[in-house]
Amino acid sequence: MIQSGQWNYFFKSLICLMLFAGSFPVLAQQDAQFTQYMYNGMYYNPAYAGKEGGFRFSALHRSQWANYSTSSGQRGAPVSQLLTAQGRLDAKNIGYGLTIVNDNIGASSNLEINLQGAYHKQIRRSTLSFGASIGMFSSSIDYGELIVVNPEPNLPTLGKENQMNINFSAGILFDRGDYYIGLSSRHLNEPNFDFGDGSYANQLKNHTYLQFGYRLRPVGQLAIEPSFLIKSVSFNNFSYDVSVIATHQNKISGGLAYRGEESISFILGYSILRDNSLKLGYAFDLVVGGVEAKAPTSHELMLRYTLSDVSRQVERVIQRTPRFRF
Repeated sequence: MIQSGQWNYFFKSLICLMLFAGSFPVLAQQDAQFTQYMYNGMYYNPAYAGKEGGFRFSALHRSQWANYSTSSGQRGAPVSQLLTAQGRLDAKNIGYGLTIVNDNIGASSNLEINLQGAYHKQIRRSTLSFGASIGMFSSSIDYGELIVVNPEPNLPTLGKENQMNINFSAGILFDRGDYYIGLSSRHLNEPNFDFGDGSYANQLKNHTYLQFGYRLRPVGQLAIEPSFLIKSVSFNNFSYDVSVIATHQNKISGGLAYRGEESISFILGYSILRDNSLKLGYAFDLVVGGVEAKAPTSHELMLRYTLSDVSRQVERVIQRTPRFRF
């Protein structure tokens, strides 16, 4: 059973975080956003890479603002995909991972590929993890779909242009078992993209993420995990996601989430196979803020697979010959 002191600690922390996030304006971000962020920590923080052991793979597809179209009739709703793979060298306490993000919105599309590494230090009953990533960020623009109010003479009206740049991220994570907190920074070098001979500049700003969660087991096989994600762009604006997920027997899960001044979400999950190694997830977002400029719903599908460690012991075979014995 959960002691009253643990409940008080969690709710005090949650209230402080909500007050902190609510005191700042909520503005758009350049990074793709995912409602099921609690299952995709490695996307936000490289310190998650290999933390849980074994080999883990995930695939996620998000259709934001379904059936949205601009005033000119063009489709411009964000569509994002996320692929992750991770493993761990147990003897060295080192985790490694790969993340691939494809994000399309309007006339622009971005492809991000990152290699991640993390070191996990066991401190009594806690784990302190440090992670970093290096990768490639590719940004493309379709001038034929770009609507410009005051066009520049050097800005093309047709065709496509693509640019690539290097990308760095770093993060730290502390996991106590019953709670965890992580801090990370993506796009540390703030790569810059100048399209149309510099007529259209698009610098990828530094994004900072603070994630906090608490794990509760009130009774039997029921687990409840409230979590909170604060997002900042160059510390000039802030937004947040908050969620509560309940899981029964590590098989069926469901919960609610709220994205500050944007949407309310319903999250469902189900594990299949005998060892529950394959997990399916679905999130439905109902837009409640800024509805005049958005479509009312978003949808998110997720697939996760865990491959447990398999160790093989090779026994030395005793061979005997007429002259020698081993």
